[in-house]
Amino acid sequence: MTKEEEILQAHITSHRLKVTKERKAILNVFMSTERHVTAEELYREMKNRGSSIGLATIYRTLNLFCASGLAEQRHFGDGQARYELTYNVHHHDHLVCKQCNRIIEFENLEIERLQEKVARKHHFTIYSHKLELYGTCEACSKEKSKSKPKSKAKSKKQTTK
Repeated sequence: MTKEEEILQAHITSHRLKVTKERKAILNVFMSTERHVTAEELYREMKNRGSSIGLATIYRTLNLFCASGLAEQRHFGDGQARYELTYNVHHHDHLVCKQCNRIIEFENLEIERLQEKVARKHHFTIYSHKLELYGTCEACSKEKSKSKPKSKAKSKKQTTK
C-alpha cells in the first residue's frame, strides 16, 4: 500500500466511510496523470483504462482527496476546477497561459525569500501561499507573431527630376 493510499484510508475510516476499489482505482489514475487535471479529464482517462466509474463518483472522490490533504482544487481563470496532487510534492508556483490554458509549474527561491522578507516587514506569519502569473506562453506568443501582418514602411522618399 502506498503512503497516499494509507492517508486516504485513514481519512475515509475516520469519517466512517468505506474504502472501495473504485476510490483506490481513481487514486492510482489520479497519481499517474499530470498534476492539474479536471474531473472530466480524469473520467476520460478512467474510461480509456476500461473503467465504468461515473463522473459523479469521480467528483466525490476528488473532494475526498482534497479533504484528506492528498490534493488541492485549483482555479486558473478558465472556469474549470483542476485538481493537483499536493501530498509529498514540493511547493511550486504557476505560470498560466490565457490563450491555450497551459499551466507551467516553477520554483524560485528568490521569490520565496522576497515573500518572507515582506511578511517579516509587516510582522506577518505566512502559513501558505499561491502565486499564479497569467500571460501568454512562448508557443502562443510565437503563433501570435506569425499571424500578425507585417506593416510596410510608409515613408518612401520621392525623387524629382
